[in-house]
Amino acid sequence: MTMPDRARLDYGTEGLTVSVPPDTTVIAPAHARAVTDEIGAVVAALERPVSGRPLRDLVPRGATVAIAVCDATRPQPREPMLQAIARTLDGTVRPEDVVVIIATGTHTRSTDAQRRELLGEDVLGRWRVIDHDAHDAAALLSLGTIDGVPVWLNRAWVEADVRITTGLVEPHFFAGFSGGPKMVAPGLAGLETVLELHSPARIADPRATFGVLRGNPVHDPVRAIAATTGVTFAVDALIDDRHRITHVYGGPVLDMHAAACETARQIAMCRVEAPFDVVVTTNGGYPLDRNLYQSVKGMAAAAMITAESGTIICAAECRDGLPDGSPYARMLRGSPTIAEAAQRLMESEETVPDGWQVQVQARVQARARVALHSALPDAAVRDAHLETVDDIGALLADLRRRAQGTRVCVLPNGPQTIPYISPS
Repeated sequence: MTMPDRARLDYGTEGLTVSVPPDTTVIAPAHARAVTDEIGAVVAALERPVSGRPLRDLVPRGATVAIAVCDATRPQPREPMLQAIARTLDGTVRPEDVVVIIATGTHTRSTDAQRRELLGEDVLGRWRVIDHDAHDAAALLSLGTIDGVPVWLNRAWVEADVRITTGLVEPHFFAGFSGGPKMVAPGLAGLETVLELHSPARIADPRATFGVLRGNPVHDPVRAIAATTGVTFAVDALIDDRHRITHVYGGPVLDMHAAACETARQIAMCRVEAPFDVVVTTNGGYPLDRNLYQSVKGMAAAAMITAESGTIICAAECRDGLPDGSPYARMLRGSPTIAEAAQRLMESEETVPDGWQVQVQARVQARARVALHSALPDAAVRDAHLETVDDIGALLADLRRRAQGTRVCVLPNGPQTIPYISPS
């Protein structure tokens, strides 16, 4: 934690520098030094897993292989991870027997330009790449009910002889941590599965929050689905604020993920003794702040340490809008207040796609005033039931003038840092 008079915020691709009061507390992740050889670090994780056998020993000659990767909303280091896997598979399986599946969950499909950006020309030229589609019944297989959740998974994934997840581990605002088993469900799951995992009752549970895995009503079935349906090998990375790899873990999905989450907890979670009156947050810059839907995560991180009736200021570019046309946007625009939008979700007999994000946003706004600095038109910000702030520094100065002693905190990397209140 530091106390400067200017703060550099992750915002879009360029960042944003704002003036802050001189006694402002700034909380950032305690990142380790980035590795010098990213592909080599991943190869090491494939060859020396946290438990079990190396990936090479688990791939029979001539096997079909499915590899899951994060979609465009995550800054996963996909290229070095896939290049390392390619080295391991070379000579054992034919390139035409490998499929890379972009684990979209219910997010939108990737464009050709995004695929080039995400995967690189070498991967695109080497292997078949497909987007998961949660709405395409023909592309899904039913695997029964697991932990009370009807399980439909991507057909290409289920039918492969070898199934490899690759992910990014960081605290998640209702699933505890990202990566690992989440790459299977919701990443490769059908809509019915995703909706149950994101039901209003599960999202409303106080254990569905940052850093909590066991006992979390969202993550418990996620782990059960991955363990029951079978992941041959899993590899996850941790990254720094420039999206460079700092740690890589490989092995059986649950063992690997537990080890990665423990490291992420030490890096990203920070104790504070008391709440702050004002918290400035971000959503970690591009691609994490590409739309407002994703940027609710940054607001949720700030709410962890914001005083009741305090103020949250969120800097998120939102170059892709709310996004327009999404269920999230329709729900916001269809309700006079965010509280009424959330109440409708709780009263509905069915889970509504994107409703979970509305629920979390409503919970944040029930605690604090939320102002947004973004590239969105003012009308879109009003539709989202938020306030527009053009000059963050000026708003901070005004809040200090109105109430002497106002305590200010800045989370420049947004949800990549999860502070929590724990008096000494």
